[in-house]
Amino acid sequence: MMRSLFSGVSGLKTHQTRMDVIGNNIANVNTTAYKAQNMVFSDLLYQQTQAASGANVATGRGGINARQIGLGSKTSAINTAITKQGSAQTTSNPWDVMISGESFFIVNSGSQNFFTRDGSFTIDGAGNLVMASTGYRVMGWQVDEETGEILSGPVEALQVMNNENMHAEAEATTLAVASGILDKNDTDVHSKAGLVRTLTFFDAKGYSYTAKFSIHALSKDGQYYVELDDITDSNGQSLVDYYKLENINQIANFGIGGHMDETKVYDLPDNVTYTDTTTAGGTSSGVFKVDYTYGEILDGFSNSPIMGIAGSSVVVKTINGAAPTDGMAVTAGQAVVMGGTVTLDRDILESEYGLTYDKGDYYYQPKPTTANPNPARVKLGNETDPTWGTVLSQLTGNAAAGTTATVTVDQNTPLTIDDKGNVTLSFDASFNAAANVPAGTVYNGTTKQFAATLTYPDLANDPDGAKVLEKAYGLKNTDNITYTINYVSPNGRASITKVENYGGNMLVFDTKTGKFSYVGNQDQDAVTLDFAGSATDMTGETVDLGHFSDISIDFSTMTNVNNGKTSTTAFDNGDGSSNNLGSGRKYGSLIGVEIGQDGKISASYDNGLSKLLGQIAVTKFANAGGLAKAGNNLYKTTLNSGEFDGVGMDITSDGEGTMESGVLEMSNVDLAGEFTEMITTQRGFQANSRIITTSDSMLEELVNLKR
Repeated sequence: MMRSLFSGVSGLKTHQTRMDVIGNNIANVNTTAYKAQNMVFSDLLYQQTQAASGANVATGRGGINARQIGLGSKTSAINTAITKQGSAQTTSNPWDVMISGESFFIVNSGSQNFFTRDGSFTIDGAGNLVMASTGYRVMGWQVDEETGEILSGPVEALQVMNNENMHAEAEATTLAVASGILDKNDTDVHSKAGLVRTLTFFDAKGYSYTAKFSIHALSKDGQYYVELDDITDSNGQSLVDYYKLENINQIANFGIGGHMDETKVYDLPDNVTYTDTTTAGGTSSGVFKVDYTYGEILDGFSNSPIMGIAGSSVVVKTINGAAPTDGMAVTAGQAVVMGGTVTLDRDILESEYGLTYDKGDYYYQPKPTTANPNPARVKLGNETDPTWGTVLSQLTGNAAAGTTATVTVDQNTPLTIDDKGNVTLSFDASFNAAANVPAGTVYNGTTKQFAATLTYPDLANDPDGAKVLEKAYGLKNTDNITYTINYVSPNGRASITKVENYGGNMLVFDTKTGKFSYVGNQDQDAVTLDFAGSATDMTGETVDLGHFSDISIDFSTMTNVNNGKTSTTAFDNGDGSSNNLGSGRKYGSLIGVEIGQDGKISASYDNGLSKLLGQIAVTKFANAGGLAKAGNNLYKTTLNSGEFDGVGMDITSDGEGTMESGVLEMSNVDLAGEFTEMITTQRGFQANSRIITTSDSMLEELVNLKR
């Protein structure tokens, strides 16, 4: 009888324990990252009143089971649903962090490491990342100051808001990258200015500057040169002007420059003829005949309006007083008479020249004089006074040369006046041959133009050799390009050497693949924009340039491939890595902090810099359920959980876990389940209490037997 009483007592105790667990779960239904618990029952000891016996073959009697009377129930285990993910609760606080997965944050009390799923963090007065509830410091990894990368190793307290991180000091640019496609068919690459690209960089004080570079194509496939043209400040003013210097090379040097020799064979164009005069001994010589326009030979021709009106009707009538013949020489200062036909509009004649049209004739009204206050109008004739030549002379002025060509009306071709008053007449105009007429210039009877005749091999040394190069081949000697004729072949071709001097650096690509080969010298991927420490201005004063730092520019990612005649080449500061080291920057203030999915804490500054401040580390346990609760949402290790290695791990390293900022993990307590278990627990408690009361009644009856 007494056994049933104690069984009921044990049942009450275990159900009370279960109720304690349920109550604790419900109490923590809104506790951040709380993990619900459940209790498991098991039966208690048994009292054996008769042992079991086996079958007896000799007597033929069968075996019997043991007789055991249970002595109640006990708490077998209290389990924590520690791996069950709680729901997400948005807080919009950037320091609130939720773990997805089975990892734990690592926090330190100053003497001991604890583990938690509670990511409600904050910043304390010393700038440490701590738990908002306990002040325990959050552990993680620091940043390598030289590389800007995370230093994995034993975890340390994360001090993310120290004075150094509150602002970003100004820093000079030291690295840059030239990238993109350089298309050989881009017209800019072949222009005189080249393909212009700019690089924005900073000095040590954080001031911004723009370096202007240009890329020029050399004649050989895959070969270019890139040079520095100018550097301007943030106001667009050239530093050459700002510092009162003579050239940009006083500020910065970009490469040693060089020159390229090239021999090419050119065909003669249509306006050039060549006669070979190779001697019997094999000496090559010959004659070039190059056509020139009237405007290139005659002073004032190009500026004469009447020549434009006459157009293609203009021909040479006499040279130095003689009718032109094929091969007649023309020398500087000789008079050349041109003939042509023009049609003059009535409106122009009346408004511009003061003529009056009346009944098929034009009249001129002389100006009044004292002797003749009312002069009669005068009819214009071919060569009377006033003459049509006088009218035409007003159309031949040469303002540039300060001369006026002599114009007369051709008496052999009478003028005609149509019924609308438009006048058509033929004229002669006299011009002087220009002072710079090329030696050997003659009248070309075939083209009815002038032509310069020059003989090779003296052409290369002839003063007019450059004119032939430009006229015949479109090749013009410039400050950095010179051409010389080396050989003239019988088939009308000329071998011409081009010598091009360039500044800056050679930029060479593989002609088979279009991939970068080298820049500067054959073993280089990068060249340096080398700043001078100081310079002397035009007044003799010393200019300090020490605030600039040399910039190494990497060209290795450029390619020389087809991109539809468009180049995408660009210059960018920095090394192009995720942290863009060496990019330089102005002074900046902190404007925001964010925590990434991998736990990396990044700061943003108003100068555009993004800087790693550290990384929150996590850890996992072989048996997370074996962790012991330490209060305040904390856990500590036990013999059955596994030990913490002191290093931790990147939460994304296993590909399963992540962190989310601005979110907290809610309790994983299931209220519906807890209330259901509370009902069954209550009924179990009631049933066990009935065991006690019933046993008590039976004992009472037993005691009453003595009465």
